[in-house]
Amino acid sequence: MQRRTFCLATAAAGAEIAFGQQRAIDDFFREFTDEWARSNPALATNQRYFTGPEQDRLERTLSPQTLDQRRKTIALARKGLAGLRAFDRGAMSEQQRLWSEVMEWQLNTIAEEEPYLDYTFPLEQMNGWNVSVVERFTVTRPMGKVRDAENFVAAMGQIRARTLEAIEESRRLAGKGIIPPRFILQATIRQMQNFIDPAPASNPFAIVFGDKAAAIPDLPAAKRTQLRAEVERIVSTQIYPSWKQAIATLEAQLPKSNDDAGLWRLKGGDEAYAYFLRRFTTTKMTPEEIHQVGLRQVAAIEARMDTLLKQLGRTQGTVKERAEKLDLDLQYPNPTSEASREQVMKDFNAIIQDAAKRAESLFDVRPKSPVAAQPFPTFREANAAANYNAPAADGSRGGIVQFPRRLSNMTTFGLRSLAYHEAIPGHHFQIALQVEDRSLPRFMQLRAFGNIAANSEGWGLYAERLAAESGWYQGDVEGEIGQLDSELFRARRLVIDTGIHTKRWTRQQSIDYGIEASEIERYVVYPGQACSYMIGQLKYIELRDRARSALGARFSMREYHNVVLRTGSVPMELMESRIDAYIASTKA
Repeated sequence: MQRRTFCLATAAAGAEIAFGQQRAIDDFFREFTDEWARSNPALATNQRYFTGPEQDRLERTLSPQTLDQRRKTIALARKGLAGLRAFDRGAMSEQQRLWSEVMEWQLNTIAEEEPYLDYTFPLEQMNGWNVSVVERFTVTRPMGKVRDAENFVAAMGQIRARTLEAIEESRRLAGKGIIPPRFILQATIRQMQNFIDPAPASNPFAIVFGDKAAAIPDLPAAKRTQLRAEVERIVSTQIYPSWKQAIATLEAQLPKSNDDAGLWRLKGGDEAYAYFLRRFTTTKMTPEEIHQVGLRQVAAIEARMDTLLKQLGRTQGTVKERAEKLDLDLQYPNPTSEASREQVMKDFNAIIQDAAKRAESLFDVRPKSPVAAQPFPTFREANAAANYNAPAADGSRGGIVQFPRRLSNMTTFGLRSLAYHEAIPGHHFQIALQVEDRSLPRFMQLRAFGNIAANSEGWGLYAERLAAESGWYQGDVEGEIGQLDSELFRARRLVIDTGIHTKRWTRQQSIDYGIEASEIERYVVYPGQACSYMIGQLKYIELRDRARSALGARFSMREYHNVVLRTGSVPMELMESRIDAYIASTKA
C-alpha cells in the first residue's frame, strides 16, 4: 500500500510538473511575442498589439533603418531561441511541440541571416524603405479614432530621420563596393521621382490621411483640417527633400554600377543565395535541383497550354507567342483610360465575390473577415506585384488585395487566377483564418516573425490549381489558359531566379525567357523568394495525393484543407508531418 501510495504521489507530481511546463511554454510564447512586438513598432501598430500609452508610443515610432537595428533584431531572435530550448518538449502537448518547432525554425532563420545582411539594399523598387514606409501608412495602418489620426501624423514626423538612415546605409554598402545593378538603380530613381512629382496635397500620404480622417465620426472638422495641413507640411518640408537626397545618392552610384544582376557578382554571393533559398523554400534543395524542377514544369505546362490553344484555333507560333497574343486580345478597351482602370477593379472584386460562393463546396472553415481589392497608388504601378495584406486582428480592417494597373495587367487574361491566388481561396483563406484563430499562440496568429513563403505562396498557387481542377473554368477555355499561364509564370521563375543568381543570366536573357522586366527586377533584389511558389505548391499537391492514395474512399478534400488551414503557417517539412499524422489518425 505504501509503495502504491508513493507511486501515485510520484505520478501526480510528474503530471503537475508536466502541466506546469505546458503552462510555462504558453507563457513563454506570449511573453516573448510581447517583447518582439515592443521591438517592432510596425507590427504593434498594424495589429493594435497593445493598448493605452504603450500602444500610443509604438504607433508614434518608426524603427531605425540601420545595420545596428538589424543586429539587435538578430540578438533578440537568439535570446528567444535560448529561452525556447530550455523547455522539455517531451512534456508538451502535440500542438505545443509543433508551435515550438515553428518558432525555432523562424527565429533560427532570422539569426542565420547575420552573415548576409549586406545582400539586401535599403533603397530599391520592391521592398526598400522608400516603398515599405509608404505602404505601411497608406495600406496596413489602421485609423478609426481621433488618437489614431494624431499618432499617424506624429509618426510621419520620423520618416525623414529614418530615410536619412537608409541613405547612410546605402552609402555604407557602396563604400564596400556593394551597389545595386544599374537597371535597379534606374528603376528605383524613376519610382522615387514619380512619388515626389505630385503636389504635396496629392501625395499618397495626404490623400489616404484625408480619406481615413473623413471617416472618423468624432474628429471635428477643424481638427481634421489642421491635421491634414500638418501632413502636407511634413510631405513638403521633410519627406520630399529626403527623397531628393536619396535620389541623389542613387544617382551618384550609377557611374560605378553595371548590369550584372545576380548574387554571384558579390563576394560570398553563393552562400548568401543558398541561405535565401533555404529561407524561402523551407527545403535544402540546391539551385541546380530547383532549376531542373523548373525546366520540367515549364515543358509539362506548355504542353497542356498547347492543346488548349489549338482548341481556340491558335496554332501558329510558340506557346509563349500565342499566349502573349491571347493576352493582348483580351486587353480592356482603351486600357489607359480611367473607365477601363475602374472596370478592371470592379471585375476583380466581382471574381472574388463569385469565388466565395464556389469555395463553399471545398472548405468547411472560411474566414469571417471580408476581403476586397484596391489599386496600387500610381507611383508604384510600374514596379509592384499584386499582393495581399492581412486583416487587422481587432477586426478594424479586412483583407486587402493590391493590384497594379499597369498596361500589361489591363487584361482579363489571368485575372481570375490572380484573384483566386491573392484572395479566395488563396491568401485570404489561409492568412485571415490564422489571424482569426484565437487557439494559436499570438506569434503564429499574427505572423509576428514574418511570413513563411513556401507555405503561403505555395498555398496561393495551389489555390489557382484547385480552382481549375474543381471546374471553375468550365466553358471558359481562355480563362483556363490564363490559369496555366500563371502556373507557367511560376515555373519559369524557378529557372530564371536560379539562372540569374547562379548561372549569370542577364536581365535581357531572363526577359526573353518569358517574364516581364518588372518581375526580373524583383528577383534581382529579392533573391530566392520567387522559388517559394511552385516548390510550395508541388509539396501541397504531393501531400494531397499521398493522403488520397493512402485513404482511398475515406479521403475528404474538405478535411485535407481543414488540416492544412488549421495548422497555420509552418515550414513545409512540418506540414508534411501534420498530413502524415492526419493520414494515420484517419486510418485508425
